[in-house]
Amino acid sequence: MLIDDASGSIDYLPAFVDSKTARQWFVELRDDVAWQSERRRMYDRDVDVPRLVARYQLDDPNLPAPLAAATDRVANATGAPFNSVGLNYYRNGRDSVAPHNDHLYEIIAPYPIALISLGATRLMTIRTKSRPRRNLDIDLEDGSLLLMSYETQLHYDHGVPKTRTPVGSRISIAIRVRPLMRS
Repeated sequence: MLIDDASGSIDYLPAFVDSKTARQWFVELRDDVAWQSERRRMYDRDVDVPRLVARYQLDDPNLPAPLAAATDRVANATGAPFNSVGLNYYRNGRDSVAPHNDHLYEIIAPYPIALISLGATRLMTIRTKSRPRRNLDIDLEDGSLLLMSYETQLHYDHGVPKTRTPVGSRISIAIRVRPLMRS
């Protein structure tokens, strides 16, 4: 357990998925997912999101098998009723995600956010939003699981910074309990 206090809990489990399975999942997701590039409004202009993304609801009949298996594995470990998966494909060290927290209206308390990392090891930074300042640097290894409690989104930002060090590609599987969409 990296953090376990009034600000929430963050746990890192290396080798949550064995290396052979992690490699199979990585290749299948990299090759079969309909990856999308996005643009976002930042600093009064539209910019490219520096990674590729995809999203699935767990009841989607086209849900890739690795996502169903990953979600089942995490649900069995946590007991959370996950219903949504977001994917981030970091193609190289230029792809990143700025420090942020999940929007609280997009997740349901008290359930955790689970991140399974596939592919190359990448640094994740986690930092407190207020004093006393606390910073964690975690190398997210292939097959690892990072669990962040709902409460951590109130107190911490997390991100994957750009790096000039040559690094291979990585896929992040972000598993959440989201409010059901109404039609």
